Amino acid sequence: MRALAVLSVTLVMACTEAFFPFISRGKELLWGKPEESPVASILEESKRLVDTAMYATMQRNLKKRGILSPAQLLSFSKLPEPTSRVIARAAEIMQTSIQAMKRNVNLKTQQSQHPTDALSEDLLSIIANMSGCLPYMLPPKCPNTCLANKYRLITGACSNRDHPRWGASNTALARWLPPVYEDGFSQPRGWNPGFLYNGFPLPPVREVTRHVIQVSNEVVTDDDRYSDLLMAWGQYIDHDITFTPQSTSKAAFGGGADCQMTCENQNPCFPIQLPEEARPAAGAACLPFYRSSAACGTGDQGALFGNLSVANPRQQMNGLTSFLDASTVYGSSPALERQLRNWTSAEGLLRVHARLRDSGRAYLPFAPPRAPAACAPEPGIPGETRGPCFLAGDGRASEVPSLTALHTLWLREHNRLAAALKTLNAHWSADAVYQEARKVVGALHQIITLRDYIPRILGPEAFQQYVGPYEGYDSTANPTVSNVFSTAAFRFGHATIHPMVRRLDASFQEHPDLPGLWLHEAFFSPWTLLRGGGLDPLIRGLLARPAKLQVQDQLMNEELTERLFVLSNSSTLDLASINLQRGRDHGLPGYNEWREFCGLPRLETPADLSTAIASRSVADKILDLYKHPDNIDVWLGGLAENFLPRARTGPLFACLIGKQMKALRDGDWFWWENSHIFTDAQRRELEKHSLSRVICDNTGLTRVPVDAFQVGKFPEDFESCDSIPGMNLEAWRETFPQDDKCGFPESVENGDFVHCEESGRRVLVYSCRHGYELQGQEQLTCTQEGWDFQPPLCKDVNECADGAHPPCHASARCRNTKGGFQCLCADPYELGDDGRTCIDSGRLPRATWVSISLAALLIGGLAGLTSTVICRW
Repeated sequence: MRALAVLSVTLVMACTEAFFPFISRGKELLWGKPEESPVASILEESKRLVDTAMYATMQRNLKKRGILSPAQLLSFSKLPEPTSRVIARAAEIMQTSIQAMKRNVNLKTQQSQHPTDALSEDLLSIIANMSGCLPYMLPPKCPNTCLANKYRLITGACSNRDHPRWGASNTALARWLPPVYEDGFSQPRGWNPGFLYNGFPLPPVREVTRHVIQVSNEVVTDDDRYSDLLMAWGQYIDHDITFTPQSTSKAAFGGGADCQMTCENQNPCFPIQLPEEARPAAGAACLPFYRSSAACGTGDQGALFGNLSVANPRQQMNGLTSFLDASTVYGSSPALERQLRNWTSAEGLLRVHARLRDSGRAYLPFAPPRAPAACAPEPGIPGETRGPCFLAGDGRASEVPSLTALHTLWLREHNRLAAALKTLNAHWSADAVYQEARKVVGALHQIITLRDYIPRILGPEAFQQYVGPYEGYDSTANPTVSNVFSTAAFRFGHATIHPMVRRLDASFQEHPDLPGLWLHEAFFSPWTLLRGGGLDPLIRGLLARPAKLQVQDQLMNEELTERLFVLSNSSTLDLASINLQRGRDHGLPGYNEWREFCGLPRLETPADLSTAIASRSVADKILDLYKHPDNIDVWLGGLAENFLPRARTGPLFACLIGKQMKALRDGDWFWWENSHIFTDAQRRELEKHSLSRVICDNTGLTRVPVDAFQVGKFPEDFESCDSIPGMNLEAWRETFPQDDKCGFPESVENGDFVHCEESGRRVLVYSCRHGYELQGQEQLTCTQEGWDFQPPLCKDVNECADGAHPPCHASARCRNTKGGFQCLCADPYELGDDGRTCIDSGRLPRATWVSISLAALLIGGLAGLTSTVICRW
């Protein structure tokens, strides 16, 4: 019996050792130990609420990795990169903390004659600091080398030294008019069911889609002037300058309700309500919708001062640089740029697909294994439900084949230019080649957009009125993308998307082996390109087939309103309703407010509305839904307006798009026409280039239209690539000084240098790769005796030692690696989508299975021993 007792105690201890960590890794591990002070306690509680919701989201994603709903696909396509995610989390914590403090001091505030005493500016600064927001609210540190005015930073910061955050990534979208929130500072339009606008509630967005916007796929009208490439370029450029991340959590803060399951408004859940007669057979009463992430330092803190007129209302973040800088190719953060570059190349190349080629030409690489597998799997692979997406400068590169095609085209163009520039200038370092090729590619994006694309959208008269000729850099012009441009005006392009993906053969006819695809068959499908004949059939389809014409009673086809991101399940999304709901989420003022902003007359009566919208039936439907012209959502109002002459927008969107493009051009120090950026000879060569030339240089096409945006017939409207002009890179040849006494030093491990001139002397400016820091002199100057300093070293940064901003969540263990770090989880936890938080996998720890096996062995042995003893006794 003693032996039995000993074995039992051993078994209990073994199982306890295995189970106890699994059960008890709880609040202290996940959120850390709370501090004692009241402010710290509130902040800790706010962190707990936000992190609990984020944790619940990642846990659900972990359990459903192979089964993705359309809403999850949309979330993955709008997944912010790590820096954006950190900022969004900090902003949510700051906002939640201030809301909690507001509740705590509400009584005192009401009794005080000085409500500003309730929460002082100093206290708000403390909250900003402790929430993690403060570093992202302060001006960034700008470089002070001769490269500062030669190459833009990857983040877009410091383009304007007086306003270094203008146009930078992860900053708030600009407001041209104050937002309209139902509580004055944060609640979206339409959040409260009983809230009235001019005596009427806003119509449900899905009703607006069904009655005004949606049209059958079969009745769309083709554009008789412009090719499908015009539509694709607009979407591609939109992804160069705007990306508003969704909330980092898909569960309600404080309640934990799953935004995919609830039909109640619980921040960040703002579901799209469905009328009873329009609900699917399963009976869902709403479509999931997540609010956009807040930008740091915004929200309802202004209301704490008791004066809504000076409140600092909720703003939304742009995760990308605002500039036309080809961030679609290079990214908007050092971390993403690091993933995109080929660091083994001496030519400054970008990474390409390691395994597959397109008749010898490159494909985009796949995203790393740790990224969510959100795309369609390779055909013929049994058991696979999802596969990797492409890796590019923007995370939406795999959304539709036309986007993938343009991303692929510009990847190839960068590598073509880099190889040619290295051949011309063998003495250039890899970093110098990369930066110069990046600058040229950025300039080509600017030229194609402002010279070839925007005039066709606005029409010549509106282009002259709102954009006009370039008159030089204007340091007072704020290039930051505006909220109304990002959320409404530039989304006009959704009305020009054709429901079919057309792939053509070498004669520009329907491909016998590659039939047209409905758009819903090609969402998030890299293999449409990789196993569908490569890039050429898609490019031919974009060049030789028309875009969908934006007609007032044919605004958006069913592929976008009924089958958006459809997978094997029956659920779907509606892009038109998402656009309307997003405008309300951002508190965009109504249609008439924006017309007044642009100097256009307000439309007060049905007769007024009919002057802007020629289709009487459409105008009547809009008024029947909204009841008052002031209530009309700006996206719908602008979309439905009559076109201006030789344009593809009406007067309101022409104004908003034109003003934005002028700001992007005039407020950008690195604009290609600025005399400080390129030489006169280089600018003359850049002007010769075109999108048609880029296609000739990077595909197998031998004939193209001179104007890639003009739809034409093959072969009469197509020219040989030999006759399509392009730039001569000889203008970039750099003559090495004959009397140079310095030469070039040896390369620096994990770093590189770029050369420039300062006061007539040759200078080398060193930088380290992401994850390393410079030790020594950043800048070396050539003197009569040689270089004035020894080259610096690049030392690995131990990110794990950063106690103020730890790279891993408290639930994970940080391990430093060369140039980076790893967040490690103890079994049975697994790393979540954010790459830094450990999530309960729901399975037993491996140690538990060992203990169970050991216990079974012990029990079996004990049973055998007992049986033997009993039998002998």
